[in-house]
Amino acid sequence: MGFQSWRAEALWKVLLQFGVLSLYCWDIGRAVTLSPTPASQIQHKPVYSFGRSFLGLDKCNACIGTSICKKFFKEEIRFHNWLSPRPKLPLSYKKSYPGNYTDDSENWRPVVVSRLLTKYKHDVSDTNICTSAAKGVTCSIENVLRSTRRFQKWTSSNLLTPDLVQGLSSPMLRCPSQRLLDRIVRRYAEVLDAGSILMKHFTDRDKLRLLYTLAVNQHPIMLQIFPGTEGWPFVRYYGSCGRMMVSASTNPIRQFYGSSPETTSDLAYQLLHVTQSLRTNGLNYHLYYTGVRDDMFGMFEDGRLFITDASTIGVIDKQEGLHQSNDRLQDYRDVFSCLSLNCKSSPPCQTVRESQSLLLICRDILPKLLQPSQNQNKHLQNEMDRLISLCGNSMLPDSSIINAANALMALLQPLRPCSPHFAYRYPECKYNNAF
Repeated sequence: MGFQSWRAEALWKVLLQFGVLSLYCWDIGRAVTLSPTPASQIQHKPVYSFGRSFLGLDKCNACIGTSICKKFFKEEIRFHNWLSPRPKLPLSYKKSYPGNYTDDSENWRPVVVSRLLTKYKHDVSDTNICTSAAKGVTCSIENVLRSTRRFQKWTSSNLLTPDLVQGLSSPMLRCPSQRLLDRIVRRYAEVLDAGSILMKHFTDRDKLRLLYTLAVNQHPIMLQIFPGTEGWPFVRYYGSCGRMMVSASTNPIRQFYGSSPETTSDLAYQLLHVTQSLRTNGLNYHLYYTGVRDDMFGMFEDGRLFITDASTIGVIDKQEGLHQSNDRLQDYRDVFSCLSLNCKSSPPCQTVRESQSLLLICRDILPKLLQPSQNQNKHLQNEMDRLISLCGNSMLPDSSIINAANALMALLQPLRPCSPHFAYRYPECKYNNAF
């Protein structure tokens, strides 16, 4: 009887504890039901869903690279509309998108997220790759590119030489010197161990990405080899993910057409100064425009002018000089030659005029930037118009065009305001006329 009594008492305690626990759980559930947490107190971390196809990761290694993918997936790069309550990916047909970038999740800076080509042109280019190998409309474009004779030469070489880039449509590769090609390899930011002119640390994947980028659009490569941190007038390159690249954001120069004479005078002066510096610089490279557009230049928040699109800039190495053989190499054509959908041969480097960039600026940009203003002195405006006409006249010799551009810069310099709105040279301009 003693043992049975003990069992009954133990069972009773277990049942009692179970009942209390059940009652406790029921009370908790009832409390939650009757007193729900206000929706305003519930914080949901927004979820940003990236499709591999949107970024172009499904096309790698026929892409730019993957150096900044972690930033996207850690939400440290956000598209502009992600600041809204209902974030979503932007429309895929655009070539570029405004965005925001951070290193600490607190301080954000504006950036531009862009493709090398529009989505439509990328699709056409991919189709052309497949049809070039008789693979139909769709195929593994990476496998097709890897099987080409050009890429086989890339895989067997540790040095980027002129024959490896022959026939590519990028203006910077029209007459490439070995010094320029070494600079491309040494500054290529999509590999971990940059710094050597040899490609021994490049995997086949890295080589294909570099070749693909050079073939489709040289813009990200130009930003890497001529960085703004070294005084070059190009926007900062942050990195790439798939077929998307991220660079610093500016306000397009066309937004300032019709602005105050002080603002337009400062921008016009900077535009001429930047163009001159590309022609004459300490590294003995002649960087020249093959064409200019309104969206090629932009102004940063401190008033400084930058080149925002370097896709149409050619490069001549004045230190090594031009070699006739380089231009003959361009006659070679393969599938890489038309990936940008521009299959036309560029004119020989020997035809590039010393004043070519100044001529294009004076002809296509300055007349719209330095428009007549009611607040502008009439005599001053007439002199501006005269000099713009001279430096935009292709019938004049190079010396006359360059002299007219220099005279225009001298005319514009005292018109530039010394103001906090132009922080890139303030307050230095108060104490030094050079600013």
